[in-house]
Amino acid sequence: VAVGRTGVLTPTAILSPVRLAGTTVSRATLHNLDFINKRDIMLGDTVIVRKAGDIIPEVVASVPELRTGSEKRFEMPEFCPSCGEPVFYDADEGAAARCTNSACPAQLSRSIEHFASKDAMSIDGLGPQIVEALLKSGLITDAADLYSLTVEQIAGMERMGEKSADNLISAIDTSRRAGLERLLFALGIRQVGDVAAE
Repeated sequence: VAVGRTGVLTPTAILSPVRLAGTTVSRATLHNLDFINKRDIMLGDTVIVRKAGDIIPEVVASVPELRTGSEKRFEMPEFCPSCGEPVFYDADEGAAARCTNSACPAQLSRSIEHFASKDAMSIDGLGPQIVEALLKSGLITDAADLYSLTVEQIAGMERMGEKSADNLISAIDTSRRAGLERLLFALGIRQVGDVAAE
């Protein structure tokens, strides 16, 4: 179960690797508990998978006739798998289970990844692994901290050299000119997508 930037918990199917439309698929989103229940998907099931839009792996259905009796019903966790805080179901969002902790590490990491994404501030080279490393090292605690980083701080991190650090600082500096609408979108305000931000 993954925790997104808004705290929504999303179950993911871990599959035996299978070739599908030219790639090997071993994971597929299951969206929420309603999705799982409507398709009668259980832990340990054999499932039918397709690529939605020829890109995103999607579980279409379970194959009940191949069940051995060892399968189990899936239940959403009562506590966030990232921070351990209670989970609640948001009535405004149907079947969405959400972490109650606004300081959840997974939410923070995903929100900074969103902030740096191509459609937001477009900070080239600031992917999930670097975000995690910056958070673990204490160099950042939120997206605003990115703008006070130095080449020396980043170069001192594991697996980061002077050139990589220089490139990242340059990309962060370039993002300062992204424009107000992209900044608004990057902040990840609920119900504010790129169109509303513009």
